[in-house]
Amino acid sequence: MDLMRWFAGIAGLAVLVLVASSILGSLVVPRGLGSALVRVLWRSMRWVLRRTSAPFHSYEVRDRFLAWLAPAVLIAMLWSWLAGLLVAYGLLMHAVSGISWPDSFREAGSSLFTLGFASGKRSTLNPLDFIAAASGPVVIALQIAYLPTLYGAFNRREQEVTLLQSRASQPAWGPELLARQALVGTVDELRGLYEDWERLAADIGETHSNYPVLLSFRSPRPYRGWVVALIAVMDAAAMHISLAPSAAVVPAARLMLRSGFTALREIARVVRIPFDPDPDPDGPLRLTFEEYAEAVAHVQKAGFVTERSAEESWPHFRGWRVNYESIGYALARNLDAVPALWSGGRDFPHEPVAPQRPVDRRPQPSRDHPS
Repeated sequence: MDLMRWFAGIAGLAVLVLVASSILGSLVVPRGLGSALVRVLWRSMRWVLRRTSAPFHSYEVRDRFLAWLAPAVLIAMLWSWLAGLLVAYGLLMHAVSGISWPDSFREAGSSLFTLGFASGKRSTLNPLDFIAAASGPVVIALQIAYLPTLYGAFNRREQEVTLLQSRASQPAWGPELLARQALVGTVDELRGLYEDWERLAADIGETHSNYPVLLSFRSPRPYRGWVVALIAVMDAAAMHISLAPSAAVVPAARLMLRSGFTALREIARVVRIPFDPDPDPDGPLRLTFEEYAEAVAHVQKAGFVTERSAEESWPHFRGWRVNYESIGYALARNLDAVPALWSGGRDFPHEPVAPQRPVDRRPQPSRDHPS
């Protein structure tokens, strides 16, 4: 019996350390430490939601189901931590006092949730009772304090993603961004956009690597998504630099690109997506030259002034895109993002979704009164 109590004590202490490290790593320490528990919960909840939405072929319906992923993970995190603390304190109380297993867990639950039950070994268990009684409210308070940080970062991210819709439609696509600015003669105004997204990329890299659950927070509209938007702005910046290297916005575009792929790499380290930190500029891309050439023709048709042809600009463009394509595609796949152009494959059947373009509703001239 003494040996069993020793084992219970060691197991209880180990569980307590694991739960405490998960809580501190997820809620307190801003270092992107991550948590195995959170990863398991995220994968499990995602699997359940994806299987539930599988009979529906509409992406809008899938997105509606997956919007519950982040709230489900947050609630599961809290209950998993409380359950882990209950197990840990129950094992420790049995080891310290020798009371029966049911009484040990009853005592642990009454202290953890501050219910105030009493046992026959109250004097022996007083220190553990006090610690357990403090643990429950502290964990709940930390979770509550965690939410404003998450929603503050979410609102900053979604504000820029929403503003991008007026420039690039939805889902966002880099060439479409350049083409639309060329159509309305605001190409030079892209400097401000690149500067805004340079800061936003840095913000995303910091917040989403320190609090990975933010990755699961989806945009309010199904055809918007932060990872697709970030890839689109980076593609636009890379095309801008490659096609018009003497443009005034080139310095801002370069800084945006570096901030963007640095942010993606910070997130990739936390969620364990492998990547090459120093890729070969001539390395392979999943995007083909034919797709790139079609996009160049698209922006030229819109009036974008180019200094290089598609063939001349392709080596420069691929030299930039090789820094972020693999990570961007992996994140878009893991997050079940909208299957936009130039954003890789998904784990569900899909067709690439082109940017939505407004229907021309201008009155047409009649046959009797030609214009």
